[in-house]
Amino acid sequence: EATKNVRIGLMVGANTFREPALTAKLATTLDHISGGRAILGIGAAWFEEEHQHFGLNFGDGFPERLRWLGEALPIMRGMLDGTEPTATGPRYKSQTVRNLPAPVQKHLPIFIGGGGEQVTLKLVAKYGDGNNVGGTPEQVAHKEEVLLKHCAAVGRNPDEIERTVGIGNVVIRNNQADAQKIYEAQFARNGISPLWENQPVGTVDQIVEQLAPYVKLGYKHLVAGFSTPHDEESLIRFAEEVKPQLEKI
Repeated sequence: EATKNVRIGLMVGANTFREPALTAKLATTLDHISGGRAILGIGAAWFEEEHQHFGLNFGDGFPERLRWLGEALPIMRGMLDGTEPTATGPRYKSQTVRNLPAPVQKHLPIFIGGGGEQVTLKLVAKYGDGNNVGGTPEQVAHKEEVLLKHCAAVGRNPDEIERTVGIGNVVIRNNQADAQKIYEAQFARNGISPLWENQPVGTVDQIVEQLAPYVKLGYKHLVAGFSTPHDEESLIRFAEEVKPQLEKI
């Protein structure tokens, strides 16, 4: 059964995986396949081990990857908007690159992942149609203040930027112990220990209590992960039991 309303894209993809012109083309193709529901989610990249496995250039550090992202965004934005951008490097080069056919959407949105206050949120203010941050409610509230300052500095209306927050891997069961076992098992299948703490793992009431502060901050787009193979129980219960309670806030 096909979906009709769900937006489709990564939250977020690593900029280091592909040339930005190719990323824009892939997003455009996805937009046509989905009937105009694609988003282009992009970030500077963080997972070094993944790059090592695939033989990808991880750069000399996070500052360099942020510079690469800063170069990539105007290329992608220009192609999606049909302006045939030219870029002269040093990392990425393009010459009046054309994106035909154009996206179905008149303005295919770019979502930028990360909460870096000096660079990433500044890029969000300049290029982003949405952002994706993480952290405690207090940390997210601080990032929001920084984003508003960057928007003011470039004359951007912050209401044009959709706020999203990554909430981690959701596991819902009738008791905490059972939920924790499911959460740990997904990492054990890959031979590793759980990568993150304080995930939304537990009962419906526990998860609502954990996520409510983000909604109160205005972050109503929650980006959740679910265990694979697919944890249908958590997916269904989040949609039917957690989401309605959060929507009342």
